[in-house]
Amino acid sequence: MTGSEPTIADAAINREAPVAIHAQISERIRNRIARGEWPAHYRLKSEPEIAADLGVSRGTVRRALATLIEEGLLRQVRGRGTFVTSMTFEPSIAQRLSTLSEDFSAQGILFDTSVLFHGLVAPPQPVAALLDLPVSGTVFQLDRLRSTGGSAVTLLGNFVRSDLVPGIDDFDFAGASLFGTLEGHYGLKIGTARRTFSAEAATEAVAEALAVPVGAPVQYLQQVTYLTDGRPIEYSDVWIQSERLKVTSLLSRR
Repeated sequence: MTGSEPTIADAAINREAPVAIHAQISERIRNRIARGEWPAHYRLKSEPEIAADLGVSRGTVRRALATLIEEGLLRQVRGRGTFVTSMTFEPSIAQRLSTLSEDFSAQGILFDTSVLFHGLVAPPQPVAALLDLPVSGTVFQLDRLRSTGGSAVTLLGNFVRSDLVPGIDDFDFAGASLFGTLEGHYGLKIGTARRTFSAEAATEAVAEALAVPVGAPVQYLQQVTYLTDGRPIEYSDVWIQSERLKVTSLLSRR
């Protein structure tokens, strides 16, 4: 972690309180999650870092985290850290990390891309947390509409850490690939991503973009992309016109 805000150490531990220190720590984390300050998939600092921030032992921190893991609010991934748990079912339905434009090209599908917005902005708090940025930082925001055969099929909103990609707002992403630019121009090595699929009712903005009625069901994809060194680089929201595009995966049992 690089000191994302808000931190867990916003006030000193009350060592005179009748509540055990590990329980105080659990409650602080529980409150962060309940208020949405630490969203699903947010990666906590390591146990030694949390212990140093709070001035407590690592064993106390481990006990506090264990309580929240038992409650289902946190989960630990070996070699990666401790994450806030998503409250939705997340099947592993993507067999490789590719973009929709790469999939379209591989299948010979012709498509057009319109850039609706691009520029440097202050990140929304959940995005700042997932990208390990202070809320006072900036991200590159890119909103696009992708169409095939003259009809819109996907609405994409990307947020990229601007500290790792200086000058990215000068690129024309009506023709350029975002991931291709990150890898080809900036030399960044994209390693992994977490994708969450769900069904949502189209908001007014999504309905207008995808030419569907307000409230119509659309596929929604949320993604956080990480570099090979573990740093988060990109967050995206993707809305898919369900009647024109279906997500299909080829899976193997072994």
